[in-house]
Amino acid sequence: MAEEALAGFDPVEYINTPRWQESRMGLDRITQLMERLGNPQDSLRVVHVAGTNGKGSTCAYISGVLQAAGYRTGLFTSPYIIEFSDRIRIDGCNISPEALMRATLEVRAVAEAMSDHPTEFELMTAVAFVAFKQAGCECAVIEVGLGGRLDSTNVLSHPEVCVLAPIALDHTHLLGDTVEAIAREKAGIIKPGASVVSARQAEGAKCVIEQAAAALDAPITWVDADALSESRLEEAVQDGHAIPMRVFSYAGFSRLATRLLGTYQPQNAALAIEACLALRARGFNVSDEAICQGISSARWPGRFEIVAHEPTFIVDGGHNPQGARVLVESLKSVFPGRKVTFLVGVLADKDYSAMLRQVVPLGSAFVCVQPPNPRALSAQDLAEAIAGIAREMPAGEGDVKLHVAGDIASGVARARDIARADGLVCAFGSLYSIADIMVALRKLGA
Repeated sequence: MAEEALAGFDPVEYINTPRWQESRMGLDRITQLMERLGNPQDSLRVVHVAGTNGKGSTCAYISGVLQAAGYRTGLFTSPYIIEFSDRIRIDGCNISPEALMRATLEVRAVAEAMSDHPTEFELMTAVAFVAFKQAGCECAVIEVGLGGRLDSTNVLSHPEVCVLAPIALDHTHLLGDTVEAIAREKAGIIKPGASVVSARQAEGAKCVIEQAAAALDAPITWVDADALSESRLEEAVQDGHAIPMRVFSYAGFSRLATRLLGTYQPQNAALAIEACLALRARGFNVSDEAICQGISSARWPGRFEIVAHEPTFIVDGGHNPQGARVLVESLKSVFPGRKVTFLVGVLADKDYSAMLRQVVPLGSAFVCVQPPNPRALSAQDLAEAIAGIAREMPAGEGDVKLHVAGDIASGVARARDIARADGLVCAFGSLYSIADIMVALRKLGA
């Protein structure tokens, strides 16, 4: 690569150019872009993952299993949690600056020649596929960005396995205002002859998925909820350190362990296991040992993750009512009887009222912040919403202290001060806040 091509070029800045950030759903641009690039996605054996909640964790589990089985594996997820390169991982490591540069330059050369320039997410999708091909990946785990049918990742023509995580109401202004309508969009990733694996779904969504799979002659496997044991927390030693693990069994796999502590994680792991068994049926050399190792080694930032101590500080990416519900379940499971200082910031287009109604009874204080996103609800409006919900709660359940922080860094400091060393802080409401929260904690020495 000529040195002059590298000088002064910032791949992240190029992909994030504001004029390309408009969301324009449809497959025409991404299809044209990938064709001009030689369809690098066709060189990969792909697991395509859609759904409302649990997509990212499920992807992390599947990727971990494939790596444990010896496959060079790409992982594409969105949005990024800590840094931009989170979105493209190769064998569990964020893409290097040099590899990101090479892939982005190749995509730019083609994108600039298109009369209808690709969007930011289309560019990102193309860069991921080019990077995986350049790195010699044998397979890839691809998370849908939004919906499924018209998502840029649906440029895939022959995925090995199509995975559907739990489907709930979210992005209703784009995907539809019923679970059935949203399920139709997400089931749009199913391709003829692919294996389909789905989590347990609401009856309406289940019917939609079954119809879509049958129409495309795609065999479907459902997670067997009856084969999933109750989970429990145990301490395990890894890399010389004692860490909490959630231990459970699924089907023929006993004493599975995951360091992802949410009560919902065994369900995500079971979905990943079924996906890996489907891959095995399609010729992948995935042993039982690789499945167990991949589940236990998987990491996924911002999903009920303990990131600091004194006080215990949890970061959770829950950003819809279902996510809030399982967050509360996890807090009660891992920290029974404890009241929580919540650090919360939400997007205005989410059903934040339904989210807050679930967490307010568990909170002793709320520190409100505004996420770094144009769609964010202001911290003041959020505080007023919490106050209104608290007033409606039965006596004793809505007795919370409210604080409005000017920015995320001051919000983190305030929440820690309120909780004190032996307390519990939980940050939730938006994935977009997590990077700033982590930066603030590092600056505080937490």
